[in-house]
Amino acid sequence: MANKTQEVGDIHFPFPFTPYSIQKDFMAELYQVLESGKIGIFESPTGTGKSLSLICGALSWLRDFEQKKRQEEARVLETETVPLSGGKDQPSFLSSSCQETPDTPRPVGEPDWVTQFVQKKEERDLVDRLKEEKIRRKKREERLQQIRHDTQLKYAAKRERQEEEETERLLRLSREVLAAGTGAELLEQLASGEEELVLSEYESDEEKGTANGLDEDEDDLEEEHVTKIYYCSRTHSQLTQFVHEVQKSPFGKDTRLVSLGSRQNLCVNEVVKNLGSVQLINDRCMEMQRSKHESKSRAEDKEPKRRRREPRGVCPFYNYKQLQLLRDEVLVEVKDIEQLVTLGKEARACPYYGSRFAIPAAQLVVLPYQMLLHAATRQAAGIRLQGQVVIIDEAHNLIDTITSIHSAEVSGSQLCQAHSQLLQYMERYRKRLKARNLMYIRQILYVLEKLVTVLGGNIKQNPNTQSLSQTGTELKTINDFLFQSQIDNINLFKVQRYCEKSMISRKLFGFTERYGAVLAPGKEQPKLAGFQHFLQSLQPGVAEAPAAPVEEEATVPRPASPLMQIEGFLAALTTANKDGRVILSRQGSLSQSSLKLLLLNPAVPFAQVVKECRAVVIAGGTMQPVSDFREQLLACTGVEAERVVEFSCGHVIPPDNILPLIICSGPSNQQLEFTYLKRELPQMMDEIGRILCNLCNVVPGGVVCFFPSYEYQRQVHAHWDKSGLLARLAVRKKIFQEPKRANQVEQVLMEYSRCIKCCAQVGGMVTGALLLSVVGGKMSEGINFSDDLGRCVVMVGMPYPNIRSPELQEKMAYLDQTLPQTPGQPSPGKALVENLCMKAVNQSIGRAIRHQKDFASIVLLDQRYARPPALAKLPAWIRDRVEVKATFGPAFATLRKFHHKKSGHS
Repeated sequence: MANKTQEVGDIHFPFPFTPYSIQKDFMAELYQVLESGKIGIFESPTGTGKSLSLICGALSWLRDFEQKKRQEEARVLETETVPLSGGKDQPSFLSSSCQETPDTPRPVGEPDWVTQFVQKKEERDLVDRLKEEKIRRKKREERLQQIRHDTQLKYAAKRERQEEEETERLLRLSREVLAAGTGAELLEQLASGEEELVLSEYESDEEKGTANGLDEDEDDLEEEHVTKIYYCSRTHSQLTQFVHEVQKSPFGKDTRLVSLGSRQNLCVNEVVKNLGSVQLINDRCMEMQRSKHESKSRAEDKEPKRRRREPRGVCPFYNYKQLQLLRDEVLVEVKDIEQLVTLGKEARACPYYGSRFAIPAAQLVVLPYQMLLHAATRQAAGIRLQGQVVIIDEAHNLIDTITSIHSAEVSGSQLCQAHSQLLQYMERYRKRLKARNLMYIRQILYVLEKLVTVLGGNIKQNPNTQSLSQTGTELKTINDFLFQSQIDNINLFKVQRYCEKSMISRKLFGFTERYGAVLAPGKEQPKLAGFQHFLQSLQPGVAEAPAAPVEEEATVPRPASPLMQIEGFLAALTTANKDGRVILSRQGSLSQSSLKLLLLNPAVPFAQVVKECRAVVIAGGTMQPVSDFREQLLACTGVEAERVVEFSCGHVIPPDNILPLIICSGPSNQQLEFTYLKRELPQMMDEIGRILCNLCNVVPGGVVCFFPSYEYQRQVHAHWDKSGLLARLAVRKKIFQEPKRANQVEQVLMEYSRCIKCCAQVGGMVTGALLLSVVGGKMSEGINFSDDLGRCVVMVGMPYPNIRSPELQEKMAYLDQTLPQTPGQPSPGKALVENLCMKAVNQSIGRAIRHQKDFASIVLLDQRYARPPALAKLPAWIRDRVEVKATFGPAFATLRKFHHKKSGHS
């Protein structure tokens, strides 16, 4: 398909085909948002080519931005003068990579000659920096060009790496032979391999100064960050799909794109990857890097210290030359995560670090939005947002994601486990631990004990058998909670830093792995036998049994240390008092009780993104209602209303390809209002069944019916089974139910799809399938029910969240206190509940109509949909075409006519 450059105004947008008019509008609006440094909320329904509009619009802007920057740089370098700050001509992009500009304020009363001298010096410095940047850019372009045309470079480096590995293997064998001859000593009566479990001497950042953790080789890999676009989406599959769209776009050959992911997705070291848990993989990887730096520093010491132990093995995939090669290979051609991993295995280089080192020179960085929205993760990945562009796609649940990332929960069982493990660890290695380590361990033990006490339990007893005298849920401000639990005198910031730097949870995991599951033979067994029994007793619902062989356990993902989970909770407790609440949930036993830190103000972590970035784009297929984004995220972040731009476009399908209906009563004139009190009445469940029986008689292919919850879906299904309605439905459609377990979803979808295709080919009484799904479940997001898979989508009732939930009540109260009340409008707290409901509805009904020639009916079963608050929050392309039917007869006639006409033409 030939590329077709589109001109909108005086801007050229390369596009792989002739775009829809709404795509032209989308790209033009996006270009202006990026150019003027604004925040855009973009809504473009699924099937309208949103991804391509984002790619071609954003990369067209970046192309023009880079061109202007180079022209201005060339002019500055030619004349060696910079426009003064007093003039309006100084372009913003000149200083985008240089933090110091001639705009620096001068002290009042400073002599003119001093001011002129300083300005001249700053101009010279800027010119020098531009020269350096130009040299670096030229080197990078030459290097990438060479790799493009010389594939032998890759194989030469690969051969060199194999030779190095063979040399290392021979040296290791030599050392082993020598060691066997002299007799290796067991150091200080510790068992073999146990030395690595002991904590190193700890120095805080204040004592030793903050090191950047990079050696000289890694410094060489880092470049100046060019202006770039960070594209984020929710899932790994959505990111892969986006990268494939870039590959097919006119920008696919020339864009330097980097795909980022977690170590779990990118690690190619099988030993590390087999640890299973994300936290364990991260910790083992970091420990290997630390070993690399420790062994390097020991080698450079003129007076080497007496070696107490062999260093932990360094990762063979973390090698400067190989990482340099991989970084350049990543930049040469657009690759998704799978292609990156394959390349890493071939080059014997780590894709996680290789992609990270490619970030500075990349033009487009693709990453999961959890990685961008969490400051510590962002920093660890080497992401710098200053002056950059961020596009957050699939952003309908952005607020929930930010809240979830920055909230944390721990159970009574985890607190008791961590306390027992840490106490045993301290007793075992007390003589080997330095005073500072012991001090912090005692502080952590104290905190754990107090957290158990505040739940009403006793740290010294089995949490499974401890029943609590007081049950129920209690909410506290963070300060009140710290005071009540008597840990307000502990500096949690220092404890958090200690846990991070010392990697104590990783050491503790190794210790419990060694002595908790498989006891090492020898004199320590009697001493630690009680520890093993106690650990086993803490596992809920697991009887004591002989330890399984290590080989069999290796196939099961290992659970992370409970201390890792608790570290997250302690970090969350450092949230500002007004922005969070602690929920104490006391259940029947201590093990089932929990503490949860709930973030109330998602604007706090999002503020840094908005403040640092040049422009932010929040995009999605169904963004209505957008008031949540404006009020909870942007207004609370301090963004002026003028800086926010909203763009919403219609659908590309013809108007007669969609039939949205609101049905207010059923076939037996039963009023449809599925409130919490009415929906479980037998007559209401019967009415749903009758409506579906009628629909299944006239709708071909697949019907997807969404219920407000799994429990209600189960109740209705059981009622239909007893009443015989299920058998009546099965005459026309084979019935499938959404499974609760995620690993069964794919199987159900395949069988559902196969059934519909088979019925279409064979004919007969059964015309397709009926899929009973749940709003907010596995089928309501990210699943495409295109064409025959979703000819009709039915919504049973309005899926309001549980108003009695303590978390929701606290969030509502917080918004009522924080946001202004608009006269004539519901309170901010009540508006939140309505918005959550309608967001869920919009996501579910968006599963149908996936492309321009698709058609479907959308049936909303509840008279409350016809009221203005709900109607106004439907997507515009549905709202403009919706028909409200007070009775079922006319609604059914309209449906039958629509599907008869469409099926006849399809």
